[in-house]
Amino acid sequence: MPRIAIIAAMEREVAPLIRSWKVRTKVRTMEHGGRRYRLFENGEAVLVCGGIGAEAARRATEAVIQEVNPARVISVGFAGALDGSLQVGHVLEPRTVINAADGVRTEVGSGEGVLVSSATVAGKEQKIRFGKAYGASAVDMEAAAVAQGAQARGVEFGALKAISDAADLSLPEMDRFVANDGSFHSVRFACHVALRPWLWGTTIALARNSSEASQALCGALVSYLGRETLSRPTLPGESLVAESKQ
Repeated sequence: MPRIAIIAAMEREVAPLIRSWKVRTKVRTMEHGGRRYRLFENGEAVLVCGGIGAEAARRATEAVIQEVNPARVISVGFAGALDGSLQVGHVLEPRTVINAADGVRTEVGSGEGVLVSSATVAGKEQKIRFGKAYGASAVDMEAAAVAQGAQARGVEFGALKAISDAADLSLPEMDRFVANDGSFHSVRFACHVALRPWLWGTTIALARNSSEASQALCGALVSYLGRETLSRPTLPGESLVAESKQ
C-alpha cells in the first residue's frame, strides 16, 4: 500500500508532478461522503485533489486515509506570503500549523516557521493581521484541516507550500467563486474579471505566479518522492525540504 498520501486543493497546483509520473501513474475513482475523487497512484505515493477550503480538505483527508491507510499525509499547494522576504516560488515546510478559526496548533516536528490556515482567501490587510497575530510566515486555507484530520486517525502529518502571492499583493475577491464542494468556478471568475479592467493586471500576475509556484512545489515533491529512503519510515525531525534539495 502507498506510504505517503499527498493532498492538494486543485490539480493545477500539482499538474507538473502528475505529468512527471507519466505512464507509471494509475488513476482511479474513490467515493467518500457522497463525493467522488480522482486518486493518482504512483509507487508508494498517492495524490488526491480535494478542493479549496478547510471542509473540502477535511473530507479529502478522511477519504484518502480510509482508502489507502497511508503512514503519512502531506498537505501541499499554494500559500500567500506574510513575510515580505518570501518571494514567489519559495517552498516552505512549516514546523507549526495554526488554524485561525479556533487557534489549534499542530507541531509538525520538522521544518521551520509558522503557517496559518484561513477560512477565506487572505487579502493584503488580512495578511498583515495574521503575520502580527501568529508570527506566521505564510497563509493557506487547507493545511490545518489536513493536520487535524490526520492526527485524529493517528497518521503522521507534513506540509509543503509554495508561495504564489507576495505579502504586498492585493488579490481580487475570490471566495464567492468557490463552490460548496471546494471546486472553483473559473468561468464565472473569468467573466467577473473581464468586466473589471482594474483587475486585469493583478489577475495576469497571479496566473504567472501560480505557474512558477506550481513548478517549484512539484520540483520539491518529485525530488522528495524519488529518494531511495522513501521506503523506510521518516525519522523524527527529518525535513521534507531538506530531502528535496539533496
